[in-house]
Amino acid sequence: MLSLELLGLSTVQEAVYRSLLTGSPEGVEALAARLGVGESQVRDALDRLVDLELLRPSRDTPGMLRAVSPETGFESILRRQEAELLRRQEELLRSRETVARAVAAYAAERPAALDDAERLIGLDAIQNRLESLARDLTEECCSIEPGGAQSQASLDAARPLDERALARGVALRTIYQDSARNDAATFGYARWHTEQGGQIRTCPETPPRMLIFDRRIAVVPIDPANTRLGALCTASPGIVAPLLALFEQTWEMAVPLGADHRAGTPASDGLSPVERSLLKLLASGMTDEAAAKRLGVSLRTVRRQMAALMERLNATSRFEAGLKAAKHGWLT
Repeated sequence: MLSLELLGLSTVQEAVYRSLLTGSPEGVEALAARLGVGESQVRDALDRLVDLELLRPSRDTPGMLRAVSPETGFESILRRQEAELLRRQEELLRSRETVARAVAAYAAERPAALDDAERLIGLDAIQNRLESLARDLTEECCSIEPGGAQSQASLDAARPLDERALARGVALRTIYQDSARNDAATFGYARWHTEQGGQIRTCPETPPRMLIFDRRIAVVPIDPANTRLGALCTASPGIVAPLLALFEQTWEMAVPLGADHRAGTPASDGLSPVERSLLKLLASGMTDEAAAKRLGVSLRTVRRQMAALMERLNATSRFEAGLKAAKHGWLT
């Protein structure tokens, strides 16, 4: 038995129609008893069948309804559906034309073109521009995401953009800090990203946040220390080219996400990449707090690692540790 759901009939409505089609007109109570459904369901079904013009007033039995033949009734429904589909297609065409005119108008009113370096003030403005750039991506997007653990809001905003780009075959390359591996949400997102075909690498230190779209448009924060202040979007080759070179240099030094064991593996001198970076930062005079922020880790982690390094160097002060580290060639 074929279902008539495509014609807009529910199971009960179809049963009522078949019953009236094959038998003589009868009342609601009799129909409900014969079909094993409630009287209210039968009344609703009758109303729907009348709307679909599958039932019409009986000329033989005034006050009752007769079933229209399937050939006539179904053909009438199909004609109405075709007319409705045509109307909706025409509405969609008009909507597309309206949207195209609106986009053109907004583009004309935009205060600054990409070539003039557009300032994006506020998270909403940044997200709107990123969505627009992601939609127009054709080849590649390179990004650096410093700070270790990423906020859940940032991950949620990035997922649909990344998913659509990867589905179109766009190459996505992202650099996180090593400390991102220690955050469950960030690492889980990175895993998902690589499973979808993206490429992710990590390193102890990264340059400031940046995104480069198709090697021609870059988005960077106005103030790397406070990305909430806004961003700069530019297509100027004099800015994009150096940023791209910086990304490629960092990419070559970074470790692929899948090579988990390498990120913390000591080199021949016994230092892991994170420990070497920490020593260099502290030797340059950077405070524990600043080093923690630079490496994307907690202050407690920096102090714990530094205490372990001082113990290995048999040093009683940071100054002595710096001297001994330099003597061992650890700061080279």
